[in-house]
Amino acid sequence: MSFLLGVHSVSKRWGGISALSDVDFEVHPGSITGLIGPNGSGKTTLINIISGVYPPTSGSIKFDGAEIVGLPPYDLVGRGISRTFQTARVFKTLTARQNMLVPVLHSKEDQTELSRRADGLLEFVNLSDYRETAASELSGGQQRLLEFARSLMTNPKLVLMDEPFAGVHPHIKRSLVASVRSQRESGTAFIVVSHEIPVITGLADELVCLANGKVIERGEAAFVVAAPAVTEAYLGHPRHGR
Repeated sequence: MSFLLGVHSVSKRWGGISALSDVDFEVHPGSITGLIGPNGSGKTTLINIISGVYPPTSGSIKFDGAEIVGLPPYDLVGRGISRTFQTARVFKTLTARQNMLVPVLHSKEDQTELSRRADGLLEFVNLSDYRETAASELSGGQQRLLEFARSLMTNPKLVLMDEPFAGVHPHIKRSLVASVRSQRESGTAFIVVSHEIPVITGLADELVCLANGKVIERGEAAFVVAAPAVTEAYLGHPRHGR
């Protein structure tokens, strides 16, 4: 199967500091890729580069058959890439429903259809009862659900999620996991950054582990989490055997 996203030999330097070095991996349509690694390994930097926040120092990123290095975030959204952030970014003075419509304010689609989509996605993440509630009145976990639902308003082919499970109630975590699984059945691909190893291992088709800006292991989740190099990266010493 041809890849949807191809990250090839991507490096990023900040002055004399190397944040990423020759990162390579591919994401296929309708797949879930988990991005793991200890703090400071370059995970969020990589997400920012894929989403157009930063340009790579070198390397290629192809999405849906086209090179996307150098394109701004709004262009990438139009091409089918959306994202969420480590801390949920919602417009707190707007209602949940108004938040949903922000990404499509300039869309040429029928407004009635967009409103219907917004309501459907709020129902999808169990926030229908809060659609007229200001985002500031939602819990932190509910704001994460709202941000996730909003990321789907543009019908993305790929969603980048940065630590979506961190610090949320187990019920919200289960809801997010179920929503991601359900959405991938529609063909949407995901890259999910997470320190929640049991959760991401159960969710992802493949894991990519970064350490010191380099890919140290990638492949099926069970293989990656058992790899000595991954254990050493997290714990500082290798574990014998796989």
